[in-house]
Amino acid sequence: MSGGCKIPTLQLLPTIPELRQHRRSIDRPIALVPTMGALHEGHLRLVEEAKRLSDEVWVSIFVNPAQFGPKEDLAKYPRPIEDDLAACERLGVTAVFNPEPGEVYPPETIPVLLDVPSLSGEFEGAHRPGHFVGVCRVVLKLFNLCQPRYACFGQKDYQQLRVIEAMVGDLNLPIAVQRVATTREADGLAMSSRNRYLGEEERKQAAGLYKALQLAKQLIEDDGETDPPIIERVMEQALVAHKIEPDYCAVRHPETLARLDMVRQPVVALIAGRLGGVRLLDNLII
Repeated sequence: MSGGCKIPTLQLLPTIPELRQHRRSIDRPIALVPTMGALHEGHLRLVEEAKRLSDEVWVSIFVNPAQFGPKEDLAKYPRPIEDDLAACERLGVTAVFNPEPGEVYPPETIPVLLDVPSLSGEFEGAHRPGHFVGVCRVVLKLFNLCQPRYACFGQKDYQQLRVIEAMVGDLNLPIAVQRVATTREADGLAMSSRNRYLGEEERKQAAGLYKALQLAKQLIEDDGETDPPIIERVMEQALVAHKIEPDYCAVRHPETLARLDMVRQPVVALIAGRLGGVRLLDNLII
């Protein structure tokens, strides 16, 4: 490396006052990658996209309690913070916001709840009541605190992506939301922090989600199928064949997530199911 190259110094920002002080010292656009940690290759792709947009790349690492339901085990969510910080430093991230829950949600604070009802009522919203209210609350906090020009989100959580895009649009936030394609394992399984909980046999079965999506793609693009219930039934059968308990299989409008009487490309296929105690989701734009 030549002597003229400057290696970015990673700033660890555990508190809001420290974040705000550091933010005041930055005069170039910030590209933000919001995460809950346990970083995998998919998160690193988000960082790479952020680096393409700006030399100032911030990552938030915060396991957000507001988006966990009463039956979801917040305490068990992985928190390998040292590994995450090492990955951020290796990739040239310039700042990491890693607060404690009480920093983001002080006990004396009166909660403000925000939702996008037309997008959040079904699918993850139905299976995880209150989830998107918690997502919108923490993302808007992060946007207000970090004041990024860009924010990078993966397409794997497609419904969440659309909720955030809608929130940014309706509230006129001066932020460009960047969609980043889903990062997949060799057999098509979408990378997720939850994959580490799969046993060896369950890991093989988990490939059924991507196979179900590929069947939907084949039915629409190759066979010319236009009836959503037929496509959804084939997807569900593929999950069952892989011993995945279906939560939902749906073919919807890619922007509004509205039901369709007939498939007219493009559409989004949304899928979720359970393997043992692990819940997995995926999607595909067709």
